[in-house]
Amino acid sequence: MAKDSTRRVRTLPRRVALADGTYDAIKAMILDHEISPGEHIGMDELSRDLLVSQTPVREALARLEADGLVTKIPLRGYEATELLSVRQFDELFQFRALIEPWAASEASRRSTRREIEALEGELERAEHISRTGSASTYPEFVEHDTRFHALVARASGNAFVEEAFIRTHCHMHLFRVYKASLTIKEHEASEGEFVQNMFAEYYQGDKRPLALSEHVEIAAAIAAGDGTRTRALMLHHIESSRRRFIPVVEALNARG
Repeated sequence: MAKDSTRRVRTLPRRVALADGTYDAIKAMILDHEISPGEHIGMDELSRDLLVSQTPVREALARLEADGLVTKIPLRGYEATELLSVRQFDELFQFRALIEPWAASEASRRSTRREIEALEGELERAEHISRTGSASTYPEFVEHDTRFHALVARASGNAFVEEAFIRTHCHMHLFRVYKASLTIKEHEASEGEFVQNMFAEYYQGDKRPLALSEHVEIAAAIAAGDGTRTRALMLHHIESSRRRFIPVVEALNARG
């Protein structure tokens, strides 16, 4: 029994690494639109391309279904989910506008020194990203967005709110919109330029990207324990983001 237990412990990391690696690889293919929205996902093909058996592929697809990136169709297998419709995107931001200002206000009242330091550390990381000043920073800033808002939700002290925010995968949806906008740029110059300018204004700037500037203000209000100001700043941040990106989603949906 002892030998069997030891063997299981020793082989577990390789099993986990294979499963996580397969998940990361397929997720990247979907986010980068190597697997297009609505495209059927063949497990045999993925197994061949990734040089793994169907087991880690099947496990990865189950995780990606929970992420909202794939859908399981009875008798057909999996397909990549479509980009959010204008209505879905708007409803997502309506939901965020309900829970995140409250979470930010609670964070200003309940956050610990460790949670404040985590927010400050994330902002320092984002400042470093912004100094590169190139379009390649978009994916990194979307990841920063996710981490920052998740940290605020955690600092609220309400695990249900934190889980609700995480399960929206809102910034992952935003990243898919960004990647889809690159195809607009390639095929419809004027429309593509409009979409790219929307992202550039939010994630880039002469001194500090707008998104980061707003995050800095929110974090400062949380650290100061100013619940009223924190709530107002977070609500403005979310509504500003919705107004900014809804036209982008409309442009993508108009292409059919």
